[in-house]
Amino acid sequence: MNRWTKKLSLILVLLMVAMLTACGSNGEESNSEQSGAETGKSNQELLIGQINWAENIAVTNMWKAILEDKGFNVKLTVLDMGPTMKALESGDLDASLEIWLPVQDALYLEKFQDTINFSESTWFDHAKVGLVVPTYLEDINSIEDLKEHNELFNGEIIGFEPGAGTMEVTEQLIEDYNLDFKLIPSSEPAMISEIGRAIQNEEPIVAPLWSPHSVFSKYDLKFLEDPKNTFGGVEKIHHATRPGFEEDYPEVSEWFKNWKMDDQQIGELINYVESAEDPLAGAKKWIEENQELIGEWVK
Repeated sequence: MNRWTKKLSLILVLLMVAMLTACGSNGEESNSEQSGAETGKSNQELLIGQINWAENIAVTNMWKAILEDKGFNVKLTVLDMGPTMKALESGDLDASLEIWLPVQDALYLEKFQDTINFSESTWFDHAKVGLVVPTYLEDINSIEDLKEHNELFNGEIIGFEPGAGTMEVTEQLIEDYNLDFKLIPSSEPAMISEIGRAIQNEEPIVAPLWSPHSVFSKYDLKFLEDPKNTFGGVEKIHHATRPGFEEDYPEVSEWFKNWKMDDQQIGELINYVESAEDPLAGAKKWIEENQELIGEWVK
């Protein structure tokens, strides 16, 4: 074999290798595209913020179950309200499902309204926030009554997570009513535990609470009258999403807007979630029994 024949053979070999490589590459791309087509939305990840409040745990797990059934990969990230807003602004979270307006989260709306999408739609329209005491405290019916009974409560209002909108409003309420009280921050579970302990011993306790909440089915509590209306009247619960969410997930965005619940529905969902060993399992059980309602949201 002369040198020209050797060169020609080498060229032919290189051409064959190039062709086989191209075919292999195209096959891989084809397989990749086919895999993507088969999985559909399963590769789409949604990050939803969760706050450790009873109703928030319930609805975030409910939506995790609904969305995963539709093919999404949903991760719940536990954050307080302040960090939740910042994470939405930066795009590190896709959605937060509980924004109370017009009063409780008004400060967050004012601060982030230009960088976060606060929904006009609401999923609960009859929420209430205020200070509560056990019903056996018959002489305490108004926030004004707290002034005369400071020593009874040791000058303390037992609160929950600092930075929550309701905690901010409670601080404002202490100023508005000129109360000689200190708001004690903790967590919602710790606050509920303190309420339960006080009621078990028939002791006085005052705390900021909201409805809907499962605690009202466990204990006899009453909201104190708020003559100055610091807590506001009827609150409505909205959701919020990061910038660009509606463009990236138009279908999910519509589902969130269609979402509506009443007292009985949210109460049952919370009970299912709290009675289950795993919140997601409780949410799935409730979803199984409310397929018609879910169908109205995700139509």
